Amino acid sequence: MKRVSNSRSNSSKTSDKPRAKQNDQAAKGSESKYSTKGDKKAKNADERGPKTGKSSHKYEERATKDDKNPRKFDNRGPKEDRGPRRFDDRKSPRKHDGFNREDDGITEETFIIVGKNPVMEALRSGQEIDKLLILKDNTDHVLKKITDLAKKQNIIIHSVEKAKLEYLADGQVHQGIVALMAPFPYSNLQDILNHAKAKGRDPFIVILDHLTDPHNLGAIIRSANICGADGVIIPNRRSASLTAVSVKASSGAVSHTPIVKVTNLSQTIDELKKKGFWIMSTDMKGNPYYKADYKGSLAIVIGNEGTGISEKVKKQCDFSVSIPIHGEIESFNASAAAAIIFAEAAKHRFQ
Repeated sequence: MKRVSNSRSNSSKTSDKPRAKQNDQAAKGSESKYSTKGDKKAKNADERGPKTGKSSHKYEERATKDDKNPRKFDNRGPKEDRGPRRFDDRKSPRKHDGFNREDDGITEETFIIVGKNPVMEALRSGQEIDKLLILKDNTDHVLKKITDLAKKQNIIIHSVEKAKLEYLADGQVHQGIVALMAPFPYSNLQDILNHAKAKGRDPFIVILDHLTDPHNLGAIIRSANICGADGVIIPNRRSASLTAVSVKASSGAVSHTPIVKVTNLSQTIDELKKKGFWIMSTDMKGNPYYKADYKGSLAIVIGNEGTGISEKVKKQCDFSVSIPIHGEIESFNASAAAAIIFAEAAKHRFQ
């Protein structure tokens, strides 16, 4: 009898399935532990099917822009067709709405003065005022005094609300009164000379070389008037003009000081030299201001706040003065420096 071992019999068991199918099943159902990650990815990709046939990724399910549902802002319609935003309904109307300068006959040339003192000085100097607007139901005694003086000069007086005064003052402190005037009556060079002649003294003129700050302009005019200047000359272009700001800063000095606008400063300086004027410039490199001679016919030039006196004008000046600096700041404000020099000129000329 032929002997058969148990191991042999166990390992030689055959399946009823054909060998080819069995091999395919083994290959499909098992995977070698030595297979690479790349092979695994490739297999997984093969199971997904062709690229065109696979299901789209989750963010591709949004559909196209034309097919998707409207977003919450899309149903508002085009910008030009939208209604007011909901918080616009809660906005209170602007306090200056309803006012129009044309209704009061105000044009770009209308000269506006605000504040008690500037208006009072304009009335005292006899300047032509078209209309006076005073705060309604006020009890201020200074405003009453101004009103009485205006009535004597047959000036039209209107009582108005505070909002209208604020609108016309354009940010300036109006103190309950605004005066509307014709364009400012600029003088000429001969008016300045006549002003000095009427005072019986040598003329003293201030020349501003393209000063741009209207507040500085008003402050310098005020200092010039206090220190006995007979007039102020400003260029027609690239310079601050007389506005409500400068008039307020001058505290009414513009009503008593001849202001001349010229087209060319250099030509005006040449004309003054022919009339016997000495031209003084204010410059950081000049001699100390207290050592200068301020007597005789004199014109003092004050330069721009940033660049100072232009080189062309500086060459036309006969001498220059400066204010010694003893602190850390390099220079004075233009109006402060002018006040110091004008005061020194007044001491030499009137003592």
